[in-house]
Amino acid sequence: MLPELLSPAGSPEALRAAVAAGADAVYIGGSAFNARINATNFTIEQIKEAADYCHKRGVRLHVTVNILILDREMKEALEYIKELYLAGVDAIICADMGLAREIHRHFPDLELHGSTQMSGHNLEAAKLMADMGFSRMVTAREMKREDIAYLCKSSPIDIEIFIHGAICVSHSGQCLMSSLIGGRSGNRGLCAQPCRMQYNGGYPLSIKDMCLAAHIPEIIDMGVRSLKIEGRMKSPDYVYGVTRIYRRLLDEKRAATPAEIKELENLFSRSGFTDGYYVGKISKAMNGIRSEADKAATYRSSKKQTEAEPREEIPPYNRCFDGEITLSDYPKEKAKRCLSARFYNPDTIPKEHPFDVVYLPLDLYDPKKANGVLLPPVIYDRDKERVIEKIKKLSPEHIMLTNIGQLDIARKSGAHIHGDFRLNAFNSRSAAALLELGIEDVILSPELTLAQIRDIILQKSVIIYGAQPLMLLEKRLGTKELRDRKNARFSVITESGRDILFNSQVTYMLDREKELKNAFINNRHFIFSTETREEVKAVISAYEKHTPKNNGIRRIK
Repeated sequence: MLPELLSPAGSPEALRAAVAAGADAVYIGGSAFNARINATNFTIEQIKEAADYCHKRGVRLHVTVNILILDREMKEALEYIKELYLAGVDAIICADMGLAREIHRHFPDLELHGSTQMSGHNLEAAKLMADMGFSRMVTAREMKREDIAYLCKSSPIDIEIFIHGAICVSHSGQCLMSSLIGGRSGNRGLCAQPCRMQYNGGYPLSIKDMCLAAHIPEIIDMGVRSLKIEGRMKSPDYVYGVTRIYRRLLDEKRAATPAEIKELENLFSRSGFTDGYYVGKISKAMNGIRSEADKAATYRSSKKQTEAEPREEIPPYNRCFDGEITLSDYPKEKAKRCLSARFYNPDTIPKEHPFDVVYLPLDLYDPKKANGVLLPPVIYDRDKERVIEKIKKLSPEHIMLTNIGQLDIARKSGAHIHGDFRLNAFNSRSAAALLELGIEDVILSPELTLAQIRDIILQKSVIIYGAQPLMLLEKRLGTKELRDRKNARFSVITESGRDILFNSQVTYMLDREKELKNAFINNRHFIFSTETREEVKAVISAYEKHTPKNNGIRRIK
């Protein structure tokens, strides 16, 4: 069976173009709660019309609700899902664990697809999503073909991969750069694309668009369920042209010719394409920008976009929802007090400190200096047993979970399990979903304000000091620092073979004890990245004395 060809549409015109070009399914966003909020997008009435248009032509319609949801938005988001359900959409693409569990509770027959923003990249993540009611996982775009093949063979749910279009330099769902330096959150649909800007006099964060057109036969053989084209911000001509080429390749079960690759480049490219992640050849050759030559070469399809050929019509859904939208309860616990810190250099940990838990990255763990292991943010299936054996030898008292696909590893360690900010706990129900898995507490998203944190009355932790990790990079930068055009300095630290880009400003709440207490923040977390041991001691002293600081810092507002 051929995989589904899933095309993007940011407008009704683009949707018709995708269907005319041969898409099996189209994904769109509504006017709210989607990660491409600046696309034209669709009103509810237009979504109803789109579902009817697609179904009459045998095409499925998926709708993205793929941002992180605030507590105060949860009821509104569910009312929106109800409208989508009654409109007859085929699937919801979701990134928020809390929203997903509420969707599955209210609409158990509505397909849920786990967005790439959930950072799913291994079998355990797929199993956990299956348990939560997801029927499909959209994998991380950084995965090698061998890892994708293993997932397709072993996963209890369908696997969807991106095959064409723009890719983020950071693992999806793991980029906070636009949010924390510019106030525009990628996790909320407002990414300002700081990765396309200049650093160190060049463009080390700008990646060429992905193109896997040369690998279609082996992708078919793997058993991938759905092939996804990126581009909800692109024109109808682009959607039509790219979809038409991939339709032809799938139907003929072959790789693209050089002429077809050139045609794809003329539709849109950034100095050509890359398949570096897929084939495991990660290098500077993956970098590219949208040059003037690229813009000049942009090709407008000469083929007239006509109505799609009739296909077997999808029977209409006779859906109704007579129930009331209610929010599920979540456990209210008496909060414990815990002070924790992570260090990226064991030599900077003072002999005397106030921390209950001290974390070191797995590759740097020293039981004489720390009692907690910080798991690598990415653990592919091929790495799992090695990680389990290493943790078994180290026998830490605490373990910090950085991805939902690590729960099995953490449980087998026998240690106390804590959740990192990388889990994107953004509301009470996403935090509750994590606690129900056996996680004792979770560091909330650094994007939340104090008022939003106060809404989450659960066992929670908040970063009150440190340079916040902004990006998780599979493609190494080969430098210890990036400088932007304003000379802001972003440090780079390597952890488990991947680079982590840190904020140029430190979060500083050491003098805001009253505000922390008013937001019911009992668990406080520190991040020490490039600080010396003496600087660490000074930070500890500032915390104990509530010493104010006003320059060069970031506040939780």
